[in-house]
Amino acid sequence: MTAVLNNSCASFAAVSGADLQVPLVDGTSCTYANFDYAASAPALAEVTARIAELLPYYSSVHRGAGYASRVCTAAYEKARVTVSDFVGAQPDSVVVFTRNTTDSLNLLAGCVPGDTVVLDIEHHANLLPWRDRRVVVAADSIAETLARIEVELETKPAALLAITGASNVTGEVLPIRELAQLAHSHGARILVDGAQLVPHRRIDIGDLGVDYLAFSGHKLYAPHGAGVLVGKQDWLDAAEPYLAGGGAVRSVSIDRTEWAPVPARHEAGTPNVLGVVALATACEALALHESAGSISHERELSDRLRDGLSSIDGVSLLTVWSDAPDTVGIVTFKVDGYGPGEIAAYLSAEHGIGVRDGKFCAHPLLSRLGHAGGAVRASLGLGSSGSDVDRLIDAVRTLATDGPSWTYEEDGGWWNPVPDPRPFPDLVDGAAGVGSPCATQTVSIAS
Repeated sequence: MTAVLNNSCASFAAVSGADLQVPLVDGTSCTYANFDYAASAPALAEVTARIAELLPYYSSVHRGAGYASRVCTAAYEKARVTVSDFVGAQPDSVVVFTRNTTDSLNLLAGCVPGDTVVLDIEHHANLLPWRDRRVVVAADSIAETLARIEVELETKPAALLAITGASNVTGEVLPIRELAQLAHSHGARILVDGAQLVPHRRIDIGDLGVDYLAFSGHKLYAPHGAGVLVGKQDWLDAAEPYLAGGGAVRSVSIDRTEWAPVPARHEAGTPNVLGVVALATACEALALHESAGSISHERELSDRLRDGLSSIDGVSLLTVWSDAPDTVGIVTFKVDGYGPGEIAAYLSAEHGIGVRDGKFCAHPLLSRLGHAGGAVRASLGLGSSGSDVDRLIDAVRTLATDGPSWTYEEDGGWWNPVPDPRPFPDLVDGAAGVGSPCATQTVSIAS
């Protein structure tokens, strides 16, 4: 484990791509500065090593008598225990492996026996799946937002309160314990979308009183296509299987099917063994990094980034609340005179910095904050360093004061340098439909 606490110019942990060299439009190259952790985080070194160790044994799990199948089955079920322990799951909870957070939330949406209350600040994954959705508009303070949720729950009973743990736009953290108490006092359960919170802060669902938690491996330094839903077993056992197929059944005849209990009930098909083991390995590694001081390291870098960007004339940061108790390493901003896609293209082409631009799958929130056209999001992770932060601040300051040194044009929602001399690596050279060599460096404003 790589952990540096006394030198803020160093990253906290070893991640894949840490030494990646990327081309710039001026013909030079530099080490890539990744500020897109909130979209997908690179793999931790521990995860990469564990996958390499397991790959020779790769085989389908369950019901296999072969040695490799037995090894993979043991690894798969051990991962379930690891994840359960990592989040403090209670005896009446079950761990169901999915593809990602969106998959987990859609799974649970088919199991909820009643209305679901959500906030308008949610990622689309926690806004769109709920069948009987009641939306509460967040206030300018968390205290008033909680009061509005309480009014909604008092006015009409709900089965579930579905809430984000940390905003994927601003990084602001909600008071989960208070929200859980509020939901339970009105006869509702609570689901926490932990996609942005779990990679940055430990969630003990038993201690906090959380009934359901969903999160993704690809945001947890395990980019191998697995997610998880952890929560109370009864709703999940009572619902129809999320996918009908092999593995989800006890017995099948032509005119009758007996479904298996959870977790098998909602894990039909051949599971993503490597993804699940990667996710569990990331949980183990994150626990160790947290003990070594990763949270304080992130807070130092986050403060440094917010203070630096705030000091630049013409740069404004997006926030939802005036009283958020904590903020994870997500900073979203605008630069006067420049669209978000143009800013992202400039940072990539001239400085080798990767950010995310657009609406971040949170269109209602961006519109309410007055940024319906989108913004730019810089997100930190275990591989971030103080030098990365300073580089981003300097690049934004240069843009705000002097403007770009290259020409940028929009084409079908994509911003690109014109011309763009940067080559793609051989593994994607000649990809169909790509257009200019780095046409996919920025994200469409509709995202």
